[in-house]
Amino acid sequence: MPMSDQALNRALLARQGLIERHRRPLAEVVESVGALQAQHWPAVAQGLWTRVDGLTTGDLYAALGRGELLLGTSLRRTLHLTSAREHAAYAAAADGAGVNEWRRAKAEPTARAGELRAELLRYTSRQARTGDQIAEFVEDWIKRHPDTFDAAEADAQRQYKWRAFYTWSALVRAPEDGEWSGRAPAAFRTAPCPPGSDRAPSPDDALADVVRRHLRAFGPAAAEDVAAWTGWRVPPVRAALERLSSELERFTDGAGRTLYDVPDGPRPEAGTEVPARLLPAFDSTLLAYTPKHRGRILPDDVKDRVYARANLQIKPTVLVDGVVAGLWKINATKRTATVTVTAFRRLDKKTRGAVEAEAGELLRFDQPDVPQHRVVFDEG
Repeated sequence: MPMSDQALNRALLARQGLIERHRRPLAEVVESVGALQAQHWPAVAQGLWTRVDGLTTGDLYAALGRGELLLGTSLRRTLHLTSAREHAAYAAAADGAGVNEWRRAKAEPTARAGELRAELLRYTSRQARTGDQIAEFVEDWIKRHPDTFDAAEADAQRQYKWRAFYTWSALVRAPEDGEWSGRAPAAFRTAPCPPGSDRAPSPDDALADVVRRHLRAFGPAAAEDVAAWTGWRVPPVRAALERLSSELERFTDGAGRTLYDVPDGPRPEAGTEVPARLLPAFDSTLLAYTPKHRGRILPDDVKDRVYARANLQIKPTVLVDGVVAGLWKINATKRTATVTVTAFRRLDKKTRGAVEAEAGELLRFDQPDVPQHRVVFDEG
């Protein structure tokens, strides 16, 4: 069955809580939207606010403090926020895609290197450790076990301060002082179920699980889309979809690609009216599909205004009628917080009012302690 870009757009928005905000426990929302890309810490709260009815930052920090949500390196070597229930699958899928490959030189890994990683997980299981503490731990290990790396590998790793040993999917982030807040968490601890542990799923099982979760959150989607999101190559993703074919429905897009979807995934009418929404930097909806096929939410003629190729930034965006129609940016002083909306086209009075109202609400959520709030438009 063919689906237009607008029909695909409405399916995406419905699943992401961008037509009607979700009213469920926060961990369930994070599961339903397919995890949140989280390398820019303020974007986590902003992205949840735009999807969750009545969210406060206290709700987010409390869920993190209770361990219901976990923040860690997973898909595409990028920080993601997942539920505790689903973290093992995302971590193992990332491992299967090569995220945890640490070698920078060409020498073969030694048995000692595997022992080091196992000992490191014991070290970070006792309490959260900073990157500097982990680097010191590795250096101390090497002094006691000089056969762990050859000289070229050790030199290469030192250039990056042993970063590969604390940015892998077996660890999750934690605040140094134990208190979740607006400060990005800078310490690391062992994940509850790290890849390769007794209870961890195999890479193939984890991939199948994450494929289902991608379709439930972003579907209908093609094999290339799922591969782009998970960081796996297309052939194993296509094979996983074929193994799951008996439980999936099939559609086609305007390019003739086969799209897969879960049977109970919402697919509203293409003409469903949708509200204006603001998405944060690096929002998952703009990354969930292969770059050539993001037209359901990101029109081709505005891509270059959203992606800053020089520094690989993906800017905060404004959705009008479900698609990217502008950018937004917050600037705050002690007395005044301003959100500037840059529209890509002139907005009619009704649309401008809807965007202004949404931007104002986001600004008050993001900067609650600043006494004055302003919404400014730059239409161009």
